[in-house]
Amino acid sequence: MEEYIRSRVPWSTEPSLKTKTEEVGIDFDEFIEGLKNGKSDAEMAAEFGVTEKLIYHLRDRFERYGIGSIMGQD
Repeated sequence: MEEYIRSRVPWSTEPSLKTKTEEVGIDFDEFIEGLKNGKSDAEMAAEFGVTEKLIYHLRDRFERYGIGSIMGQD
């Protein structure tokens, strides 16, 4: 029996990290730079004028899914 697998276009399960940072008024490139430089949640919260909890959630999102959560099959 021949198995037929259709090629599927990758799709996103939720908005990208860039979209999420833009929604809360954080510059995406600066956020990524802060992660790269090992800044703490408190440091980035002060820099962006948001709560530490928000930075924590954005950092967690990045660590779990990366910049975008693309799924699909080729």
